[in-house]
Amino acid sequence: MSEKKTCPEHVAIILDGNGRWARQRGHERTYGHGFGAANVKKIISAAGEMGIKVVTLYAFSTENWKRPKTEVQFLMKLFSKYLVEQLRDLVKDNVQLHIIGDCSVLPAKLRQEIAVCESDTRNNDGLILNVAINYGGRQEILRAVKSIAGEVRDGQLSVEDITMDTVTGHLYPSSSMDVDLMIRTGGESRISNFLLWQVSYGELYFTPTLWPDFTAEEFRKAVEWFSHRDRRYGGLSEESKK
Repeated sequence: MSEKKTCPEHVAIILDGNGRWARQRGHERTYGHGFGAANVKKIISAAGEMGIKVVTLYAFSTENWKRPKTEVQFLMKLFSKYLVEQLRDLVKDNVQLHIIGDCSVLPAKLRQEIAVCESDTRNNDGLILNVAINYGGRQEILRAVKSIAGEVRDGQLSVEDITMDTVTGHLYPSSSMDVDLMIRTGGESRISNFLLWQVSYGELYFTPTLWPDFTAEEFRKAVEWFSHRDRRYGGLSEESKK
């Protein structure tokens, strides 16, 4: 099977390079995180204009707790501030917001802001924006496996009936759609435990551009690159069959 899409339906982005961007300008890493947060709206607006259905942003991984305490505290406050400041725009722009990841260990104020944002945008039927906070791909799959095992234990599901769709159905619902295009800014060429199940056949786009410098035009370049990809899903392209 071979398929070409002019526009991806689900785009995942690893927002990398905020700290280095700040250091290059003689500032602390937190300075870059502030500019990186401001850049999100520009990219989401561009995605909406292009007709992309789902955007999932990797904002804070389960491993990011290892960073300096001051940086982690700054990020938690930044997430909360961003949600409050952007809520009106999200509603106005018909964006539906979801936070994916284990929110149970996040600060209480941030959890409250998350609940308000998700509630106030739940009826929006435009672009779905997932922000991954305290998220890990392996942890998401483990969570799904435990949930499925519990259903088998309780007699709600038989082992024979477990399929690929069963696993997909136990992932975070808003981001369970297969990823068409994964973008990583900042020059690294790895996916860092992000949406491991969903990205199985996704196209991977790595750019040296640091996240605060990743403009809407750079985003459009990535989508244009995707539109020329021949997605074979293990099969042969029409050219190869000749």
